[in-house]
Amino acid sequence: MVTAYDYPSALHVDRAGIDVILVGDSCAMVELGYSTTQPITMDEMIHHCKAVKRGVGVAGNQNDTQQTATTPMLVGDMPFGSYEISPTHALQNAYRFLKEAGMDCVKLEGGSSQRCETTRQLVQGGIAVMGHVGLTPQAISVLGGFRAQGRSAIRARKILDEALRLQDAGACSVVLECVPSNVARVITDALEIPTIGIGAGPHTDGQVLVYHDMLGMTSHPHHEHFVPKFCKRYARVGDAVAEGLEQFKQDVKGGSFPGEEFSPYKMTEAEEVAFDNLLAQDAMNREKSKDVAARRLKEEDEYESLNLYGGSSNGNDNDNGNGSANGDNSTK
Repeated sequence: MVTAYDYPSALHVDRAGIDVILVGDSCAMVELGYSTTQPITMDEMIHHCKAVKRGVGVAGNQNDTQQTATTPMLVGDMPFGSYEISPTHALQNAYRFLKEAGMDCVKLEGGSSQRCETTRQLVQGGIAVMGHVGLTPQAISVLGGFRAQGRSAIRARKILDEALRLQDAGACSVVLECVPSNVARVITDALEIPTIGIGAGPHTDGQVLVYHDMLGMTSHPHHEHFVPKFCKRYARVGDAVAEGLEQFKQDVKGGSFPGEEFSPYKMTEAEEVAFDNLLAQDAMNREKSKDVAARRLKEEDEYESLNLYGGSSNGNDNDNGNGSANGDNSTK
């Protein structure tokens, strides 16, 4: 499983033959720039889920030599505040993921008795549910930040019990995040439904990583500081993007782009001659119009400087009306 948040990322993940695409609420951090997952709204999640849905099944799976019509399972992450109030509220929001956004399943965090009751009612309502235990990022205010879970025997047993409750409630799978690998192994062995690990070692049934993290989408040092320790970098796309943008800037400044190679649209010689003749008919008028426009723009710029931004640089706010910025009224 890999996250995707928009049309192009869904295209790439689908073409790679990944089994499951998670439209995660991590979108809040890697796409929208928030410091946590909590601020993202239902409407924003639906917006991104729709874009991902449009990106799957468009191009053939590059690993599918038999040309079968398989597409990845799409999972919509229910955002903070969209399912905690009541099972009825959760049902209303979950239906939006399926009916409006085309998701196959929803994911919600936590394995408490209340959360499992919500899971049970969603499943009874015809909605497939993926559970999520261990580190639950939406609950960082309670957990005290993004911290590994299950490192004590009591807490590890609690996470096991949460996963078992989710299975009993009808969850189709469970994400195990940031737990010791031996704990993940015990949970995986205890469950009949698949486990999907993220920072949980090699013993889960599947693995998930965030698209931006695994591909090195952002090369800024600030982002590098926050890439999780468990994330393997499979590419450094951000470096290539930065190099491409820098090269574009240099080519434009140096005049080498676009050049003839990237200027494909041509006139016939006859049309060029006709165009030159048309231009010659009003060349003087166009030059006068250009001068008028230049004077008008210069006057508007000086007006903004004097009146909008607090006066001229010498502190004299007088404008003699002829575009002068020095406040000289000697011509009046």
